[in-house]
Amino acid sequence: MNAAPLSPEDPTELGGFELLGRVGQGGMGQVYLGESPGGEPAAVKVIKSSVVDSETRLRFAQEIEVLKTIWGPRIAAFLDADADAEQPWLATEYIDGPDLRKHVQTHGPLPMVLTASLGATLAEALAGVHKQGLLHRDLKPANILLGPNGPKVIDFGLAVFTESNASLTAPNTVLGTPTCMAPEQANGVKPLTAPVDVYALGAVLLYAATGHYPYQADNIHALFHLITKADVPPDLTGVPVELVPLIGSMLSHEAQERPALPEVVTACRAVIEGQGLKIAQARRRLTAHTSAATPPPPAVSPPTPPRNVPFADRTTVTAPQPEPPATPTAPPPHSGVPCTPTLRTEPAPEPAPEPDGEPRQQPGPVAQVPRPTARPGPLPSVRQGHGRTGAGRPRTSAHARRVAEQLREAYAQRAKF
Repeated sequence: MNAAPLSPEDPTELGGFELLGRVGQGGMGQVYLGESPGGEPAAVKVIKSSVVDSETRLRFAQEIEVLKTIWGPRIAAFLDADADAEQPWLATEYIDGPDLRKHVQTHGPLPMVLTASLGATLAEALAGVHKQGLLHRDLKPANILLGPNGPKVIDFGLAVFTESNASLTAPNTVLGTPTCMAPEQANGVKPLTAPVDVYALGAVLLYAATGHYPYQADNIHALFHLITKADVPPDLTGVPVELVPLIGSMLSHEAQERPALPEVVTACRAVIEGQGLKIAQARRRLTAHTSAATPPPPAVSPPTPPRNVPFADRTTVTAPQPEPPATPTAPPPHSGVPCTPTLRTEPAPEPAPEPDGEPRQQPGPVAQVPRPTARPGPLPSVRQGHGRTGAGRPRTSAHARRVAEQLREAYAQRAKF
C-alpha cells in the first residue's frame, strides 16, 4: 500500500481507526490510510479544521447519508463516519491501486478492447447508482481506482438525489471537474439528470483511450466557453475507430442525444465481441493489465527479501563475497572438539524454455549455511522439514535433507552410546 508518512500535526487515531499514512489530499481535507481494530484497511477522509463550519458540516453530513445508500461491487463501500466530531471524518473501503489518471500518465492509454471493458464495467456500476435515485456528478479519471479486483468508483461527495431540487451550493455556483463536465452542468442547469454521468463517462473513456479530454484550454474560463458552445465538437483525435461512434454520442452537446447507460454496456460488449472475446475475458484482461505494473526494486544494498514469498523463490542480491568451496568433512579422530560440516552453495539450474520461448520460473539459489567457529559443545540439532525462513515458513528440500543426514552421521560417529 503506497502511503506517505504522517506529519507531526496529523492524528494517529480516529473513531477506532489507526491512521498509518497519507494517501491523498484536497482543498477540503486530507485522506489517510487507516486500519480498523480487526485489521481492515480503510480510506479515512478528514475535514480540515480551518474549513469546518456549520455549512461544511451540513454538506459533509449529506455526503455521509448519500454514501450510506450507495452499494454495488464497483463502488467503494461505506464503513463508518462522524460528522459531529471536532474533526469530521469518513471511512470507506480502501482500494489498493492507482487511479485511472495516474495509470494513463505513467503507462499510456489503454488498448481499445480494455477501454471498452472499462466502459461496460463503469456504465453498469453507474446504472446501479441511478437505480438508487442518485447521480455521481463528478466522475473523472482520478475518481476511478484500478484495484486488484478491477476498477471501482470513489468520491460521491457531489452526489445528489435526482428528485431533489434542494442544494447546499450557493446560487450561480457550479461544482464538479470542468474537464469531464457536461454542458448543462457547466451552464448551471438544475436539477441535473442521468445524462450528466453519461457525458462524464464518455470523457473518462476518451481519456483512457487517448490521454486527453474532450476540450482543452489555457484557463478555466476558456474551457467553460468551449464546453458550453454547441457548435464546437469534442476532440476525438486518437480514438480507435471502433469506439468513435460510442464515445462521440456520449459526448453529445444535447443531453437527450446521449445513449442510456444500458445502451453503453451493449455497445461496449459489441466492440469486445467483435474482437473475438467474451466480456468476462476482456474484464480479466483489464484487471491483469492495470495490475501488471510493479514498482522498481529499491536502490538499497542489501535489499530486503519480499514478504509472502517462499524462501526458495527469493533472489538476494549482495556484494560478492567469495568463499572457497568446501565439502562436508568428518571431525578428526580423537580431537575432542566437535566440528560442524561446511556446505557449498549449489547454484540454481538454468531455466528450461517453455514452448513459447519464455523461461519457466525456477527457484532461486539454495542458501549457504554459514561456517561457525569450532568450539567445544554439542552439535546443533537439525531436523528434516523444520528449518524456518522468512515469516515462519518451513523450508523443505532435498538439499536440506542431505544436510540433516550428514549431521546425523557425524554425530553418530562421536556418540558414546
